[in-house]
Amino acid sequence: MEAKRIFADTEERMKKAVEAIKKELGTIRTGKATTSILDGIKVDYYGTLTPLTQLANVSAPDARLLVIQPWEKKMIPEIVKAIQKSDLGLNPQSDANLIRLPIPTLTEERRKDLVKLVKKVTEEGKVALRNIRRDSNEALKKAEKDKSISEDDSRKGQEHVQKTTEAYTEKIEELLTKKEQEIMEI
Repeated sequence: MEAKRIFADTEERMKKAVEAIKKELGTIRTGKATTSILDGIKVDYYGTLTPLTQLANVSAPDARLLVIQPWEKKMIPEIVKAIQKSDLGLNPQSDANLIRLPIPTLTEERRKDLVKLVKKVTEEGKVALRNIRRDSNEALKKAEKDKSISEDDSRKGQEHVQKTTEAYTEKIEELLTKKEQEIMEI
């Protein structure tokens, strides 16, 4: 029973680590307009930093344009300011009711920088998986030492944890490959 609890905990933590990587990769800008690149932007809403998605409707009518339609028109200058302060390198254009955010094509140098960033993020994810594996193996060894599981069960459990780690590492590799292709696509 002890080993099953450890496996379930390992699986859950690894799933969360991969989801966190997927979310972080979604905020990295590619040459294509996606609403998720604005997820990290916080706007000063009456003295409180509020996520942009809670203040406006964000849509991508085509591959090179994002349209932000605030629910309160007086928030347009604050939203523009927040986008300009972000490190996205985008130039918002506002009119009376909405903000247009053209997505420029990426230069070759910027693409390479983004690929490096993506590799760094995915490597951090792999480190997180290895830390989870280490914690699980230590828990199995402790359970064996406490005589709650046998030596064979501990060894089999560590093999199971290793296979789980490899499976989730493969998922992170797939995310990396997919994001690299998105970035390098012209």
